[in-house]
Amino acid sequence: MSGLNLVVLASGRGSNFKAIQDHIDRGDLAAKIQLVLSDHADAPALDLARAAGIPQAALVAADYPDRVRFDLALLEKIKAVPCDLIVLAGYMRVLSQTFIQEAPAPIINIHPSLLPAFPGLHAQRQAVEYGVKVSGCTVHLVNDILDGGAIIAQRVVPVLPGDDEDRLAARILPEEHRLYSEVIGKIASGQIKIKDQSVTILD
Repeated sequence: MSGLNLVVLASGRGSNFKAIQDHIDRGDLAAKIQLVLSDHADAPALDLARAAGIPQAALVAADYPDRVRFDLALLEKIKAVPCDLIVLAGYMRVLSQTFIQEAPAPIINIHPSLLPAFPGLHAQRQAVEYGVKVSGCTVHLVNDILDGGAIIAQRVVPVLPGDDEDRLAARILPEEHRLYSEVIGKIASGQIKIKDQSVTILD
């Protein structure tokens, strides 16, 4: 299925990447993943991409003199393929302002909390320790504030008695998988429009 051209950045297991590709393979998401990039040479996400026949590459930060040079190398890879949307799928490096300003397409991320609550690492642990009754996940634009870009969509998940970080994370993850593909689909269909750092959602 043709449609929105995606570049995926992933640092680890790639479960959100795989969920997106599964939706594409089923024919219910009008998109094509053109490239998967990782900052870890041994990331399982790269193995998943390889198995799916999707071009993939690893760029390791230690091979570059500084953060900006690394991000410029990343941008060079992205600009070499068709790209309408950059999708962060468990990408654990903070993107530099240079990357954000020079990216050839909007950048979106999914975060396992109801932003602006609990940005950063271990969001599920933060939610449990704070004692909230609901948590969830958020798809948002990426800007130069950590998890601070415009919110595109959210999905609520209850925090149950006895939850710990792992139990809550396991309950949130399937909602991440559904929500991310729903948002990408709406961007592909024009229901969600992104211009600079603003989001317009059409009925």
